[in-house]
Amino acid sequence: MKILSTAILSIIFLISCVNMDTVDTSATSLNNAVVRLHATEGNSVSGVVWFSKVVGGVKVRGTIEGLPPGDHGFHIHQFGDCSSTDGKSAGGHFNPEGVDHGAPTDEMRHVGDLGNIRANFDSVAVFEFVDVAITLAGGNSILSRAVIIHAGSDDLISQPTGAAGSRLACGVIGIANK
Repeated sequence: MKILSTAILSIIFLISCVNMDTVDTSATSLNNAVVRLHATEGNSVSGVVWFSKVVGGVKVRGTIEGLPPGDHGFHIHQFGDCSSTDGKSAGGHFNPEGVDHGAPTDEMRHVGDLGNIRANFDSVAVFEFVDVAITLAGGNSILSRAVIIHAGSDDLISQPTGAAGSRLACGVIGIANK
C-alpha cells in the first residue's frame, strides 16, 4: 500500500510540474506555421511565408524580396535542413506518395509542388493561395520541412523537379506563435 501511495504522489507531482505553455501539435489545435527564408550562397533573397489551416486546405501567403523579376519555383522539400550553402541539404520535393512532379492543380503531384511565385520589377513576390495537398499534421504535414525558392520557373511537367534551377533561398517550417 505504501508503494502505491508513493507512486500516486509521484504521478501527481510530475503532472503538477508540466509546463502549461507547451504546444499541442495535434491536428485539432495546430492552425498556423511559418518559415523565414534565408539566401543561399551568392544570393540576396529573404522573406517570410505563413501557412494557416482553413476550410478546404492550407492558406499560403508570403512576401519574398531580392528575387530577379519573373516566375520562380516554390516548393516544400523533404528535409528541414538548410545547412548547406546551396540549399541541397533540404533534399528533393516532399513526395510521401512517390508520384510524379506536377502542377498544384494536378490530381497527382508531389505534396511539395506549389508551382511558381512571381516577382515584380521591384524584385518582390507577394502571394496568397490555398493548397489542398499540404497539411499541418498527419502524413502530409509540412512542419519541420524546408521551403525552397528556385532561380527559374517550374515548368510543372519536367521530372522530377520541374526544371526550376538552382536554389536561391531555404527556410525550415516551424509552428507559428499566433
